[in-house]
Amino acid sequence: MARDTAQKHDALRKRLIDLAEVRIAEGGLDVLKARDLAAEAPCSVGAIYNVFDDLKDIALAVNGRTFQRIGKTVGAAVHERNLPPRDTLIALSHAYLHFATENPRLWRALFDIELTEDDDTPEWYLAELRQLFAYIAAPLHEVFPEYNDTDIELMTRALFSSVHGIVLLGLERRISGVPPEMLERMIELVLSNIAD
Repeated sequence: MARDTAQKHDALRKRLIDLAEVRIAEGGLDVLKARDLAAEAPCSVGAIYNVFDDLKDIALAVNGRTFQRIGKTVGAAVHERNLPPRDTLIALSHAYLHFATENPRLWRALFDIELTEDDDTPEWYLAELRQLFAYIAAPLHEVFPEYNDTDIELMTRALFSSVHGIVLLGLERRISGVPPEMLERMIELVLSNIAD
């Protein structure tokens, strides 16, 4: 009996994540509503809270999938290519840009969710983020062999923040951004000067 209940909970959990992923992909985090998910699942609103603490946990689960998809995308961009560190960083960044361009709302949900250092962010979520940062850190170790691990981590986050900012401002057509067709070149200019 307990196993049947656990299987039903797992099935509902997966169905809710699937539905939430579609909703977020179509309309962003703001369209994620318990009543809508319950109607689509179909289940009661209370059943949702039997398998998730709140809607934020569902959004985190969707974001976990998005992190994995970004990881596969950027990993494939450099897999077995044996590129110099600078070209590796550029290829990773271009892959990140393409993912954001093709999946804008799922990508934005990674950053629109309100997480602070004080939150109890699940360890699996942080592990997915660390995995993405590891792609950046590897070539940085080659470019800056004199840097200790702390400095590599800071440089990794600085480069990610720079590329992310370029992508965000460009895709949202902010006044400080550049047109989308110039984003790849802008990224190349920044990374070429860092990694030379």
